[in-house]
Amino acid sequence: MITAEMVKNLRETTGAGMMDCKKALSECNGDMDAAIDYLREKGISKANKKEHRIAAEGLANIFIDGNKAVILEVNSETDFVSKNDEFKEMIEEIGKTILKGNVSTLEEALNLNTNEGTIQDLIVAKTAKIGEKLSLRRFEVLEKEENEVFGSYLHLGGRIAALSVLANSSVEVAKDVSMQAAAMNPRYVFREEVPAEEVEREKDILKEQAMNEGKPEEIALKMVEGRLHKFFKEICLVEQAFIKDGDMDVATYVKNHGGTIKTVIRYEVGEGMEKRQDDFAKEVMNQVNGN
Repeated sequence: MITAEMVKNLRETTGAGMMDCKKALSECNGDMDAAIDYLREKGISKANKKEHRIAAEGLANIFIDGNKAVILEVNSETDFVSKNDEFKEMIEEIGKTILKGNVSTLEEALNLNTNEGTIQDLIVAKTAKIGEKLSLRRFEVLEKEENEVFGSYLHLGGRIAALSVLANSSVEVAKDVSMQAAAMNPRYVFREEVPAEEVEREKDILKEQAMNEGKPEEIALKMVEGRLHKFFKEICLVEQAFIKDGDMDVATYVKNHGGTIKTVIRYEVGEGMEKRQDDFAKEVMNQVNGN
């Protein structure tokens, strides 16, 4: 006999709907473990239907434990879900699990064990429960030396996340560097990171601009050097004007505090991804028809 208490316990364990839990218990002759597996299989089926859907919203976050930190992006289909506490808790579970593991690829991360199966199992279960395609898009693990510090900054509630590592400095300065990266979106940290072909292309464009202004070629070439400096100030973090004091660049700010920038990583949710185009009428009809 399937009791209300059994249904309640299964619902609390799995987060599935009451009728789904009752059916699962009936199909499994009251065996709780078998019913959990039944619902998981059902959840996998539901999740698989969503695999073709676009998930370009979500949250980025940063988790730090001692000398190790992880920055990650987890996607959902709508911005509404990114405000869901259960979605945020899932991201925290994923982040802390990756921190404890020793992984560098998405495949390795998805196979790490959490309190609710693997990370992949967790995502599948939450996809079925929340009703949207969810996915771990990317992550990066950083490790620091004892003389180094992490600086983390989340902007717009996790729409943008930036993680920095500084040597011989303070957490406050490192956080300022991450804030700069989040706000100003530099393409590179240092000038040396800019590909040579990109620099040459910019030089050609700047030279053409100067000559179109009627400048002789030798004058145009001198103008290129000055304008190229401005180009680097726009795209390289250390050369940008510091957002808290425009009279100095970021490199000078860090140097004034005795530090050196080692690494900066910036994630913006959905960057480079196709965005979902909502058709709300179709969405409602799909729900009515049980799709």
